[in-house]
Amino acid sequence: MNTLTIRRAIGIGLLVVLPLLAPLYLNQHPYQMSVVTGGFFYAIMASSWALLAGIAGQFSFAHMALMAIGAYTSGLLGRELGTSPLMGVVIGTLLAGLVGLIIGLLCLRLRRAYLALFTIAFSEILRIILLTEFRFTEGNNGLQLENLYGDVTPLAEYYITFALLLGVLAIMYWLITSKYGLFIKAMREDEEAASAMGVNVVRYKVMVFFFTSLIVGLAGATFYHQVGIITPNTMELLQMSLVIAMAVIGGIESLIGAALGAFVARITLELLREITLFGVTIELGIWRYAAFGLILMFTLRFAQNGLIAPIIERLFGEQTTIDTVAKRREIQEDSVA
Repeated sequence: MNTLTIRRAIGIGLLVVLPLLAPLYLNQHPYQMSVVTGGFFYAIMASSWALLAGIAGQFSFAHMALMAIGAYTSGLLGRELGTSPLMGVVIGTLLAGLVGLIIGLLCLRLRRAYLALFTIAFSEILRIILLTEFRFTEGNNGLQLENLYGDVTPLAEYYITFALLLGVLAIMYWLITSKYGLFIKAMREDEEAASAMGVNVVRYKVMVFFFTSLIVGLAGATFYHQVGIITPNTMELLQMSLVIAMAVIGGIESLIGAALGAFVARITLELLREITLFGVTIELGIWRYAAFGLILMFTLRFAQNGLIAPIIERLFGEQTTIDTVAKRREIQEDSVA
C-alpha cells in the first residue's frame, strides 16, 4: 500500500469517525447537536449543487425549491391523507425528481444564463404559491411535519442525517468516477466538442438535473420531518445564495470540498450570532451574513477553486484535478488575451 493510499484512508477515516464520536460531547448539548445536524443537511445541499453546477456546468437556482417540494409533499400527505412520514419521504423525493425532470426537459437545451433565469422564476412562483395558498400550506405560519418515527431522539436524527450525507456522497462519487462522469465533465468543458464525440449532451444534462433533484427532495423531506416545520422562507433567494456560497467557498468542483465548506459555514454562521470581545457581547444578527459575503468575495477573487478543496487535493494527491483546473485557466487566459 503506497503513501497516497494510506493518506486517503486516514483522511476518509477521520471524516467518518469524528462525526460518529462527536455525540459523546454533543449529547449533553442539544442546541449544538441540532446545529451540527443542520450542517449535515447543508452539506448535502451544497455538494449536490456542486455536482450540478461545478461538475456538470448547470447553474440552477431551483435547489431550495426542489428541496421544499420534497418536504411540503411529505408534510401535506401526512396531514391530509394520514400517510406515514416514511412513505411521505419516498413520495416527496420522487415528486421532486419528477419536477426536476420536467424542468430539465423544458429548459436544459438553453444556455447557462437562461437556465439560471428560468429556475429563479420557478422558485419564486412556487414560493408565492406556498405563501398565498395558506388554506393548504399554512402560509408564513409554516407547515407542521410529524417526527420521522415515534419518539425519535435528537441523537437518532443526528445519525440519520449523517448517514444520509455519507450515502449521497458515495453515490455522487460513484457517478462522477464512472464513464457517465467522464461524459458529464466533457460536456462541461465544451458542449460542442462533447457532442461531436458522440455524447448526448441534452440527455446527460437532464439526467444530472433529475438525479440532483432526487437528492435534494430526499434531504428536504427527511430533514424537515426532524425540524418539525417548514415555511416558504426556506425558498428565498438568500437561502439559495447561501447554498451556492457554501459550495463556492468549499470548492465548486469538489464534492467533499463543497460538503465541508457548507458544514464549516453553517457552524461559523451560528458562532457569529453573538461574539464577545474584551468583555463586551455583540449580537451581529444579519451582519454575520456580511462577513460571510466578504469571505465569498475573497474566494471568488483569489481562490476560484474554493478554500477547502485545494487543501484536500494537496493532502490526498488529487493532482489530476489540479492539473485540469490549471489547464482550463490557461485556456481561459489565452482566450481573453
